[in-house]
Amino acid sequence: MTRQPALFVGHGSPMTMITENPERRAMEELGRRLPRPDAILAITAHWTTHGETRLTSGTAPHTIHDFRGFPQELFDMRYPAPGSPKLAQRAAELIGNGAVLDDGHGFDHGVWGTLLPMFPAAEIPVVAMSVDMALNGEEHRRIGERLAALRDENVLILASGNLIHNISLWRQSKGTQPEWAVDFRGRTNSALLEREDAGLLAFAADDRAAHAAINSGEHYVPLLYPLGARQPDDEVALFNDTLDGALSMTSVIWGDASLVEGL
Repeated sequence: MTRQPALFVGHGSPMTMITENPERRAMEELGRRLPRPDAILAITAHWTTHGETRLTSGTAPHTIHDFRGFPQELFDMRYPAPGSPKLAQRAAELIGNGAVLDDGHGFDHGVWGTLLPMFPAAEIPVVAMSVDMALNGEEHRRIGERLAALRDENVLILASGNLIHNISLWRQSKGTQPEWAVDFRGRTNSALLEREDAGLLAFAADDRAAHAAINSGEHYVPLLYPLGARQPDDEVALFNDTLDGALSMTSVIWGDASLVEGL
């Protein structure tokens, strides 16, 4: 069986779903190119926990609209993909201590904000996974390492967030590319492509660019799970590497880089 790639996908604003933009078009095209998985493990920046990693284990998780002030069209959107109790249990076993099954949680914007354009038919079973904000970078990466076995079981590991995500700074910097953001994007992109994990797992206390980019952290740390699921023979490539003020859409694939060629 073909090994599934591992992905980090920048989901950005909910408006990405209802406006014409190259980032959504790239997600749509990638969904057409990917080998069809039997199930998807979606690690989402919009579900933060502390001291545990939760996994949706219901058979029909509901759609969560975890935002406000947007057009009604977005609140009318649903992503009725089936859940997968089997995958939830398997992932929990791989994670080990701290994994908790949750049969009441649904699919938030971090989940459907990437899966809706990539797999619009919503036919593939999905399990959403939280990010435990009590962990450090290396601990997040190690969980990803334990989940790597899923890739050979035809499960797509897809983490959703944004490498640069600072909403308060975005409002004053949108339409520009601040020097600190360009610096941080350049450093992290280089570390990803050169497999220099140390440059992604921790940042110095006086690293002003990193602290502005990562801010509260929940949109950055999903990256560390597919990073941990990387295999020695994986190619690494970037796509949707765009920057608007304090928000980047940079996305990463580990596996067959040709899948994102030209995106």
